[in-house]
Amino acid sequence: MFAKKVSHLVPTGAFEFLGKAKALEAQGKSIIHLEIGEPDFHTPDNIKDAAIKAIKDNFTGYVISQGIPELRKTIATHIAATRKINITPDEVVVGVGASSIIFYCITTLVEQGDEVIYPDPGFFTYEPVTVFAGGIPKPIRFVHEHGFGIDIEELKSKLSPKTKLLILNSPHNPTGGMIEHKEMEELARVLRDKKIWVLSDEVYSEMVYDGGFCSIASYPEMKDKTIIIDSFSKTYAMTGWRLGYGVMDKTLANQVTSLLIQCNSCTPPFIQAAGIEALTGQQNILNERLETYRKRRDIIVNGLNQIPGFKCAMPKGAFYAFPNVKAYGLPSRELALKLLHETGVACLPGTVFGRFGEDYIRFTYSNSESNILEALKRIRQFVK
Repeated sequence: MFAKKVSHLVPTGAFEFLGKAKALEAQGKSIIHLEIGEPDFHTPDNIKDAAIKAIKDNFTGYVISQGIPELRKTIATHIAATRKINITPDEVVVGVGASSIIFYCITTLVEQGDEVIYPDPGFFTYEPVTVFAGGIPKPIRFVHEHGFGIDIEELKSKLSPKTKLLILNSPHNPTGGMIEHKEMEELARVLRDKKIWVLSDEVYSEMVYDGGFCSIASYPEMKDKTIIIDSFSKTYAMTGWRLGYGVMDKTLANQVTSLLIQCNSCTPPFIQAAGIEALTGQQNILNERLETYRKRRDIIVNGLNQIPGFKCAMPKGAFYAFPNVKAYGLPSRELALKLLHETGVACLPGTVFGRFGEDYIRFTYSNSESNILEALKRIRQFVK
């Protein structure tokens, strides 16, 4: 009945668990939402005001599909400053959220039989879009023992003449791990002479607690083969605005834009106006929010590690805790459902993020300190 290329696509487990939590909440059950990766802060007023002004100024028609020149110039300036590379506006493509740019890039680059290496556990878009494009998924395992950093030797073992694309994500969703500078430098040396594209998902680049963020695009001879993916959703609490972008080779940008035209025509102009204000307006609030996340991180990780059966690495970035719960002897989905129904604490099973996510569950600490403390209390009672 349906095309084979979409037969493997199913609703993501993240929104499945959100739906279950909302249904219980509607029945009057007290739910603490630690399942969805969404900031609990509001979009800053200056960004909202910029969008409202753009609408009032009738900036509401069709615009250039690749993104309005003013926003692409602003993004190019931002990326050049933060990644220490030369970027032109022609290398920027603006899309309806970062996920759309990931979809367009994989679809544009990957042909039948091409191999795509990606992190597992990892963001749930990478594998299904690879399969949709006709590619062969080749997961590399991110494990607790390595601090959820990349294993360069495993990566080398996955490389083959069929490898077309490598997907990186640092800071990493769902683990909060990061690829350190030495690892990234070694990775760049491995890839430098290979005809392999690198899609670097850097959505959490502004959420780093320990050490500094580094992009593989910043290393010698890597910029032209790297696609930087970034978004306004997490950094500026703009998840519902659906505004993201990719920075890539100009020829690839033209091809991706051609695909974007067929899907979206363009990204709403008043949303793009808000993006300009986000990048050029006052940035102090970002540091304040990062410190709030840091405090929450310390509370939830230390609290989880005091509960028998939980082993949680300290995240270096993003806003996720990813404890190992193998000691309970339950599939991660079953444990997540028990926590939801018996304690009212909503989290996600690690298998939402790939098969190597078994034995783990994910909590987001984008919630208040009081709610996090209450969640820990409920989990302790549940374990007892």
